[in-house]
Amino acid sequence: MQNFVLIGAAGYVAPMHLKAIKDTGNNLLAALDTHDSVGILDSYFPHADFFTEIERFDRHCEKLRRSGTPIHYLSVCSPNYLHDAHIRFGLRLGADVICEKPVVLNPWNVDALAEMEKETGKKVFTILQLRLHPAIVALREKILAATPGKKYNIQLEYITPRGHWYHNSWKGNLDKSGGIATNIGLHFFDMLLWLFGKVIKNEVQEHDATKASGKLVLEKAEISWILGIDEKMLPQPSRAAGNKSFRSLTIDGETIEFSDGFTDLHTASYQQILAGKGYGLSETKPGIQLVHDIRNFKSV
Repeated sequence: MQNFVLIGAAGYVAPMHLKAIKDTGNNLLAALDTHDSVGILDSYFPHADFFTEIERFDRHCEKLRRSGTPIHYLSVCSPNYLHDAHIRFGLRLGADVICEKPVVLNPWNVDALAEMEKETGKKVFTILQLRLHPAIVALREKILAATPGKKYNIQLEYITPRGHWYHNSWKGNLDKSGGIATNIGLHFFDMLLWLFGKVIKNEVQEHDATKASGKLVLEKAEISWILGIDEKMLPQPSRAAGNKSFRSLTIDGETIEFSDGFTDLHTASYQQILAGKGYGLSETKPGIQLVHDIRNFKSV
């Protein structure tokens, strides 16, 4: 059994990490969040210690280490702009780190963390759960088996409405979240890079507070993509059916269905990481580079 500590216990994604820790038969020793709405801990680890100040959390973790209770992993579920600092905290603690996407906001921060991995001998892992989705895995196998040189035509659309709160939270702050392409799009861009290879050309048509769109040319595909958080962007059939989001991936006119199980792959990700097969910094960097370039795109 491995011992975990967790930063960001009150956040949206924390329950998925708590469930993954529990489902893989491991233990949570302590958690941190500046907000104290963390009753979710009772559902998984009611005996875990909880802190609202990182100074006290730091002291507690150091006390555990010095008393002979090892901390094997730190799970980072905090806001995007804090990931880099919290990963460094975990590495200095002598723990491997499992960080929710995006690991960092800028590609050069990936390189700095890689240097720290070498210094500490510990590893940083991230959650790229679409690489584990059965429909996406099957699609990749089909692409790898296709005739060399084949180019695919792709349309990706993901609409996931958010309320007014979104714009007044860190998620609505470009400097803190990385914007829509990073905050809600990174998994999809990573998936596309994993399926179709390196970026040849990147063109951004829109990138504002509620919508982003553009065109990508990858080694094996030409892609049109749209991301949005405005409910008005939902297709009428989805609204009529009462669906709260819409995701569509069309390849050469054929729709690939992967809506089911989209949020249920954190446990599988943890299983891979614990088995020594997790995705690390080198795997996540191409996606970080792409969303950075989208965020900073300047039309000629």
